[in-house]
Amino acid sequence: MSNRKNFAQGRFYPGNSKEIERIFKEALEGEEVDYTYASKEIIGGVVPHAGYIYCARVGIHLFELIRSSKEKYDTVILLNPNHTGYGYSLEIDINDFWETPFGKVEIDSELREKLDLDKGVLSQKFEHSGEVMLPYLKYFIEEDFKLLPICMLDQRYVIAEELAEKIHRAVKETGKKVLIIASSDFTHFKTREEGRVLDSYALEALEKLDSKEFYSRVTKKGISICGHGPIMVLMEYMKLTGRNPKMKVLARGDSGEISGSDEVVDYVSLIGIDE
Repeated sequence: MSNRKNFAQGRFYPGNSKEIERIFKEALEGEEVDYTYASKEIIGGVVPHAGYIYCARVGIHLFELIRSSKEKYDTVILLNPNHTGYGYSLEIDINDFWETPFGKVEIDSELREKLDLDKGVLSQKFEHSGEVMLPYLKYFIEEDFKLLPICMLDQRYVIAEELAEKIHRAVKETGKKVLIIASSDFTHFKTREEGRVLDSYALEALEKLDSKEFYSRVTKKGISICGHGPIMVLMEYMKLTGRNPKMKVLARGDSGEISGSDEVVDYVSLIGIDE
C-alpha cells in the first residue's frame, strides 16, 4: 500500500492536529456563518489554499456548512491547480492513501479507474494546494469518506468542460454521493482595492455559472486566480447534475489582514448548491 507523504505540513499548516483544531475553532469564533445554506443540497465549493494563518477564516465557512448539513459523502473529489509543473497536464494521484495529521484517507480506486485520465504521483508530490484541504475535510466531515485527487496543470475551459463530463459519467455509473472541492486563491499581489475590483469582475460570471465568460474575463484581464480550472470543472459539473444549481459567495478576505502588506493575495469561499 502506498501513502502520499505530507509536503505542506509545518509549512502551510501546523504539524499536529491539536494546533490545527485550535486554528479552526478560533476562525469559527471570529466569523459569522450563514447557516441557511446548510439546508440546501451541497454539491461542492471553492476554498483558498494559502497558509491557514492567512485564509482559514475564509475557508472555514464552506466546511462548517458541510458539517452542519449532516450530509454523508462516499467520496470527496478534490480538484487543485498544479503550481510545480511536475507530472501530467491533468493527473489523478495513484497512491492508495493520503496522510493527514488526523489520520489517513483512502483513495477511491473504483472511481479513479472509471476516469480516462493520466495517473501518477508527481503532480501532487510537492504540491500544497490539494493537501491543505485534507485537515479541513477530516475535521469537519465526521463520517468516513474516500478521496479522489485530480491535479490540473492545463486549466483551459475546454479541458475543464471535458473533465466535468467525465466525472459526471463516472459518478453516475458508480452511484456514489460525491462532494466537489475546487482549491483556488484569487488575485495575487495587487493592492486590496485593485484585487477587489478584478475578483468582483470574475465573480460576476462565476455566480452566473458562466464558465466561458469566467474564463474569458480571467484570461483577458490576466486575473491571477490560480485555480480557475478547478473552479470551472465545479461549475460545469453543477450544471450537469443539479436541477437548479447556484453558486454563492460565503466570505472574502486577503493576506494583508494578517501581514499588513500593501500587496495582498485575495481569498474567496463559495458554495455550490442545488435549490
